[in-house]
Amino acid sequence: MNATDLCFTPATELVTMIRAKQLSPVELTRAALERIERVNPTLNAFCTLTADTALARARDAEAAVMRGGPLGPLHGVPYSIKDLAFTRGVRTMSGSHIFATRVPDVDAPFVRRLAAAGGVMLGKTTSPEFGWKALGDSPLTGITRNPWNTAMTTGGSSAGAAAAAAAGLGPLAHGSDGAGSIRIPSSFCGVYGLKPSYGRVPMWPISNNDYASHNGPMTRTVADAALMLSVMAGPDHWDKSALDAPPADYVGRLRDGVRGLRVAFSPNLDTQRVDPEVATIVAQAARAFQELGAVVEDVKCGFADSHRIIRLLWNAHEAGNYARYLPEFRSRMDPGLVASIEDGLRYSVTEYVEARGEKLAYCDSVRPLFETYDLLLTPSVSVTAFEVGRLNPAHWPQHEWDWFPWAGFSYPFNFTGHPAASIPAGFTAAGMPVGLQIVGRRNADLTVLQASAAFEQARPWAQRRPLH
Repeated sequence: MNATDLCFTPATELVTMIRAKQLSPVELTRAALERIERVNPTLNAFCTLTADTALARARDAEAAVMRGGPLGPLHGVPYSIKDLAFTRGVRTMSGSHIFATRVPDVDAPFVRRLAAAGGVMLGKTTSPEFGWKALGDSPLTGITRNPWNTAMTTGGSSAGAAAAAAAGLGPLAHGSDGAGSIRIPSSFCGVYGLKPSYGRVPMWPISNNDYASHNGPMTRTVADAALMLSVMAGPDHWDKSALDAPPADYVGRLRDGVRGLRVAFSPNLDTQRVDPEVATIVAQAARAFQELGAVVEDVKCGFADSHRIIRLLWNAHEAGNYARYLPEFRSRMDPGLVASIEDGLRYSVTEYVEARGEKLAYCDSVRPLFETYDLLLTPSVSVTAFEVGRLNPAHWPQHEWDWFPWAGFSYPFNFTGHPAASIPAGFTAAGMPVGLQIVGRRNADLTVLQASAAFEQARPWAQRRPLH
């Protein structure tokens, strides 16, 4: 196996090879680092590389294998962490000049778990400033480019994570998702991304955005995501909102299939605009579930309107969290973020509380569908990746801060906390990936993973590699 093939080998296979002494963790880590050195100058997936530490960890992992010591579930396997997550001794800049030199003295809980499982951290991946938008550029770390076409955006805010997973820069990438930030870049970059149920993976510090943010895996295969989630998930006393339940057997029960499940398909959530080529590819993908033995029905969702809620709450949270920095840093902040903050400052406390009430009513409007159906299928995103430097596709309405119209399939399930995945569904005539969103009942992360694995087997994609 050459070095490039090694970099595109799934983590589940790498773990087996390492345990069987067929592969050295040092060899694997060096291959990943050498590929990052070649490819990252073009893609800009990593903003901080921890090469020396990674090689030291890999040497320790190799020594443990050779002496027959206890091995963790990710023993010797490389992974990356998004720049929004705290990492002890490693810069956590959040894509902002405000925190360009911040070096935390503590790991987030899931970061600790990935290390304790024997994984080898390669570094931190890029995010737009504070993850405020679903695109891949930052005033501090620059533009992150799509491996399938470097003129195009990766989407975001887990921009570098998606680019790294797609381009073979480590098999396991951490992402976070407050309004689609795992699923949107996964769709744009042709990888698998899972936003687990809210609280499934503990968060610290807890994002001050009304319990909308989730941590999850971004990988090239569903099995790799199941493996990574099995390590990241579980209660932790640092996060009072974490689910008080251990992970299910995501790996062992992954192949149970979807036969007999009731599956709803909505091409537009009743009201969303979708580009025609995306709509066609997603509709064809949804039919695979019928072939797999599920009962698939086209539905009218009947959800309450969420458009006003996301715009008000999102900008109010940006203002509450970051307006304090405007006097000193305005000129060095993303202009779109500044506009978002300024919009958020105009809302009253009364308007904010009213919007939270509307959010609760929205969640209640979603509940009846999942009392009937096990899964909901939709497009992941209304569009495919578009040109870097744009906030909205050229053929969509333009705005200084509002990117939500083309991302209207994702943020509703941040409101509700349902598990939702984006899985590669096909490619456009121009060769750009399209994602299918699979949404499950609250806390039914295993069902979403099983449905994803069944679809992956019926419509495999991981053998297809991008140009970079």
